[in-house]
Amino acid sequence: MVAGAGVRRPTMTDVARHAGVSVKTVSRVFNNEPHVTSAMAERVLSSAGELGFQVNRLASALRSGQQTATVGLLIEEIANPFYATIASAVAEVARRHNTLLITASSEEDADREQELLRDLCSRRVDGLLVVPAAYDHPFLHGQVQAGIPVVFLDRPAGGLMADTVLLDNRGGAADGVRHLVEAGHRRVAILLDSISVYTMRERLNGAQDALVEAGVPYDTSLVRDGVRDPESAAAAVRELVARPDPPTAFFGLNNRITIGVMEELHRRGTSEAIVGFDDFELSRLMPRPLTLIAYDTTAMARQAAEMLFERIAGEQAWPRTVVVPTKLIERGLPATR
Repeated sequence: MVAGAGVRRPTMTDVARHAGVSVKTVSRVFNNEPHVTSAMAERVLSSAGELGFQVNRLASALRSGQQTATVGLLIEEIANPFYATIASAVAEVARRHNTLLITASSEEDADREQELLRDLCSRRVDGLLVVPAAYDHPFLHGQVQAGIPVVFLDRPAGGLMADTVLLDNRGGAADGVRHLVEAGHRRVAILLDSISVYTMRERLNGAQDALVEAGVPYDTSLVRDGVRDPESAAAAVRELVARPDPPTAFFGLNNRITIGVMEELHRRGTSEAIVGFDDFELSRLMPRPLTLIAYDTTAMARQAAEMLFERIAGEQAWPRTVVVPTKLIERGLPATR
C-alpha cells in the first residue's frame, strides 16, 4: 500500500469542529490576530496538534500578496561538486533568513532555463539566484519590474541590469598559464567545455593573454572544445599526445576536465605538467603533482545570497558586480623516483 493513500489531510474546518469553535476563530489564532484569548488560542492549537493540522503558509501568502519566504536557485548541473557547494552555501544563508530554498537545474539548456525561471516566478518566490545558461534574459524584465529581485552568479545576465557575482576567470587563467610558461613550457594544450559558455571564453582569453605576454605563439591546434566530462578529456589527451609534436603541458578549464587529464596521464605514466581551473574534493590525493586555480566557492555563493536578501529587504542601490579573486595552489602527491 502506498504510504498515506486514502488519508485526507486535516483542514481548518476539522480543527474548528474538534475545538468546538468557528472556522473564523481558528483563522484568527493562526494569523495571530488580536482579541483572541490565550485560553482560546491554546484550545485551538491543542486540537490542531492532535489532528496533525499544519497551516499552508504559502497559500496564505499568495492570497494576501505578502512574501512567501521562499527563494529560487537555478544552477547548471547538480551533480557537479561546484554547483553542489553553491546550493549548500545558499541554503545556509536562506535558513538564517528563515526562508525556504527551491533549487532547480537547467542542465545548460537555455529553453529549460527559461521554463524553470518562469515556473519559479509563478510560485511567487521572493527572489531568484541564477547561474545562467543563456545570454538573453529580457523575459525576466516583467518579473523584475513586478518586484522580484534577481542576482546572477558565476556568469552575467544578458540584456538585464542585475547584481552579479563573478570569478576572476580571465585573471586566474592567465596566472595558470604564466606558471606553465615560467616553468619552460611552450606547447600548452587547452581543454574546454564549450566556447559558448561565458566562463570558458573568459578563461580561454586569459590563457591567450598570458601566452601573448610571454611571446609564446597561441597554437589553435592545441585547443580542444567540447570536452564535457572526464571521459572526453581523457580521449582528448590520447589524441594530443599521439601527435608528432605533442604538448608538454595541459590546462583543463574546469574541474571535471582536469580530473580526466590527470587520470589519463597517470595511466600513461608520462610527466606532462597539469594546471586546472577549480579545486576539487580529494585533489590533495591525486597521484601526481598539479597546480590548480582556486577560489572560495562557498564565500562567493554566500555573498550572492546575502545580496539577494538585501534586495528582498528593500535595498534600492544601483546593481553591483562583485569579482571574486583566484589564487594558484599546489595539489597532488609529490613525484616519486
